Amino acid sequence: MPLDLDALRRHAVARTLFPPTTLLRAIERLGFVQADPIRAPARAQDLVLRHRVRDYRAGELERRYPRLPLEEDFFVNYGFLPRTTAGWMHPREPHPPWDRSREARASAVLDFVRQRGRVHPAEVDAHFQHGRTRNWFGGSSRASTQLLDAMHYRGLLRIARRDRGVRVYALRTATPTPADAAQSQARHDALVDVAVAAYAPLPAATLGQLLSHLGAGVPQWRSQRGAALDRARKRLPSTRIGGVAWFWPAGDAPGPASRDADDRLRLLAPFDPIVWDRRRFALFWGWDYRFEAYTPAPQRKLGYYAMPMLWRGQVIGWGNLAWRDGRLDAQLGYVAGRAPRGAAYRTALDDELQRFESFMTPG
Repeated sequence: MPLDLDALRRHAVARTLFPPTTLLRAIERLGFVQADPIRAPARAQDLVLRHRVRDYRAGELERRYPRLPLEEDFFVNYGFLPRTTAGWMHPREPHPPWDRSREARASAVLDFVRQRGRVHPAEVDAHFQHGRTRNWFGGSSRASTQLLDAMHYRGLLRIARRDRGVRVYALRTATPTPADAAQSQARHDALVDVAVAAYAPLPAATLGQLLSHLGAGVPQWRSQRGAALDRARKRLPSTRIGGVAWFWPAGDAPGPASRDADDRLRLLAPFDPIVWDRRRFALFWGWDYRFEAYTPAPQRKLGYYAMPMLWRGQVIGWGNLAWRDGRLDAQLGYVAGRAPRGAAYRTALDDELQRFESFMTPG
């Protein structure tokens, strides 16, 4: 039987909602977990991992990160990924290059980090007194913080841990430059495959979008986006449904008899792999989901941090959740204008809200 859109939808959900496992294995299987600082009521990375890690608690990734072979880095977005994968993106060659003054400041900070081992931005600021500068969104921030961030992006530093959400930096072991063009191409293609595996099956337009985003992770290969996209289109299995070409990783073919993963109801982060691609979301579920945290309140339709609600293979609505005085407040909305009838839905919703309360309660 030929594939149809329902088969792709079922496969997209089932392949990423694998049985809960350990934290490290979950991130290795996902390939990449997007991070976001908003807590509504928990950070995006925690909301993604709670469905895929046994007995996961909010903040667990931050607590355990220093002991795991993981990196915070920019991939197709900023987030967490296995150290080996992160290494493929380096050494980066950002543009424009630093001027002599910036190079001298970075060299001095590197020596400081080398002496201290781990440094908090406040330590760097107190020692060097770099002052303040205008940030990318027009406000003012400490120049030391911006410099550390730039040094992290260039691969000079890594995130060793976080203290109350603030990055603590350490020296990063340099990654050797690829030996030749063939090795560069192999690394580039491997990173493309990681991105595809994180969000597959995906429409052709999203494949192109991911490669554009990857240009920020590997600026040294940004000019080779077109060639990498052409190789991916030839390398990856695909099908065409309703005039749309779809791609997925080799060995991960969806089957026409794919079934919905299970009967659980799940409230998903706006950056969860299931809902990250808004183009695919609309094709699978027939309505437009929008992330409205940065939309003026009077213009919001779903809410500040609306979390899509997945049940029985359908995204039937959304929830805006808040954690107040150790209790969960859930405000729900539905695509159909009302909640599904029947005890099965009410039980599934109650179970999910109880799981969420456990997730928010320190272990």
